[in-house]
Amino acid sequence: MKPANDNKPTAFKSLDSLPLFATDREIAIAIVGKTKADYWLKAALPTLEKSGFPALDPLHEARAVPLVRRFYDAYFGITAGIAMAKPDGEERLGSWRKNKKTG
Repeated sequence: MKPANDNKPTAFKSLDSLPLFATDREIAIAIVGKTKADYWLKAALPTLEKSGFPALDPLHEARAVPLVRRFYDAYFGITAGIAMAKPDGEERLGSWRKNKKTG
């Protein structure tokens, strides 16, 4: 039985270990592993290309791996930073405790 996720060090190369320009197949294996690479190439890649996935460089006949990494950073919101909620007003600590003496 073959595991569903074959992302073991011997089964794939990460994006960091790919050359500057990599083929779609190399990128697919780095992203989803060898088992799911064919599906990613057929189903996910055309959709991602419509969303701004880096184009093939005609000179190298491959995609720039740093741009692929940047695309995924933006896709997952990693580069967006952390949005902090703005304060809603002055804090009045203890104001909910009123010392009312009843007599």
